[in-house]
Amino acid sequence: MNPGLREDPSPLIYLNNAATTWPKPLEVLEEVARCLQLPLYEPGRTTGTGSVDYPSAAREALAAFFHAGPPGHFIFTQNATDSLNLLVHGFAKKASAPFHVITTELEHNSVLRPLHALEQEGAIRLSVVPFRDNAVSLAEIKRAICPETRLVVMTHGSNVLGSVQDIRPIAEYLRANDIFFIVDGAQTAGHIPVDLSDIPAVAFVFTGHKGLFGIPGTGGFFIPDPDAIAITRQGGTGTDSRTLTHPCGMPERFETGTQNYPGIAALSAGIGFIVSTGLDEIGKKNRDLTRFFIRELKNVPGLTIYNKNPDLPVVSFNIAGIDNQDAGFILARAYNVITRTGLHCAPLVHERIDGGEGCIRASFSYFNTRDECRAAADAIREVARSADSQVRPD
Repeated sequence: MNPGLREDPSPLIYLNNAATTWPKPLEVLEEVARCLQLPLYEPGRTTGTGSVDYPSAAREALAAFFHAGPPGHFIFTQNATDSLNLLVHGFAKKASAPFHVITTELEHNSVLRPLHALEQEGAIRLSVVPFRDNAVSLAEIKRAICPETRLVVMTHGSNVLGSVQDIRPIAEYLRANDIFFIVDGAQTAGHIPVDLSDIPAVAFVFTGHKGLFGIPGTGGFFIPDPDAIAITRQGGTGTDSRTLTHPCGMPERFETGTQNYPGIAALSAGIGFIVSTGLDEIGKKNRDLTRFFIRELKNVPGLTIYNKNPDLPVVSFNIAGIDNQDAGFILARAYNVITRTGLHCAPLVHERIDGGEGCIRASFSYFNTRDECRAAADAIREVARSADSQVRPD
């Protein structure tokens, strides 16, 4: 059988939630529609009344959800990548003199590429610490610190291995040594409890379209010490408009122009869905689906799973005898199972786990089911058996 020619495809099984969650909660879709039906309300810029101040409402929701404040210290951007660029380049501009930065092998290119660009410019010296047992330890961070270390940037949760890093002791140590700490929470926000009141002096980055159930085009960060980051963008804010100098107050210090109101409305509604459903309930179901899927893959010929005990609903694997991108293509075309293949924008992880070839990643959300996981595992089993028969023909 040629799997690419199957005439009656199965229902869509979407297992690419670590990239973008789908489907979205009904509450999110309804709030986006409501936002687009209302006239735009921008405090300080419009005389209209009766509409919703979505940015303020979303900041309040974020402050409550992450146990941090004041709400004005939650900044909206396009996504986590945009946030990380703003923070990394803003910190470098403020520091002015060359300095030392530490990051890790677990990072996404949204961290690695801005740091690499600064290194190429001679603005920083960069150290990349290794991970062991899917995690980066405080001991590894300490070993890399030198007198010139001013900044540490690291992920909270790996988008490849699904491992969560214990950032609290790292944050405490860095604060005690006057080293600024940026945490990429793109994979953890909405999946696990994040209490920023218990994590000292950390700039925490989030995105709207993953675990927070928002739509693409919205993300942001929380920053307790905005003075550590230089203003790198200037423009209209609706405040202090007589001066040509960009305002230093929060949040307009880092926000310019018209906001993505539908995206911010979706983010606020996504957080509302998580709160009403219960973060514990969402986490419990995601863990159940992940463990069930891994059990279903047991004894699949030639299958390698790179972390069999992930903290997040992420399972990365390869099938012997078939390229990961070819396998992903077959799963999508023949079985209607949507995964993600390749390097997942995290090249240093793959250099360690699969020689830089990349892998297949299945990632789950609250809206997936056990039946979908079972069907996806059956499809993977068929692909693996076919690949095995090609490697070892009768």
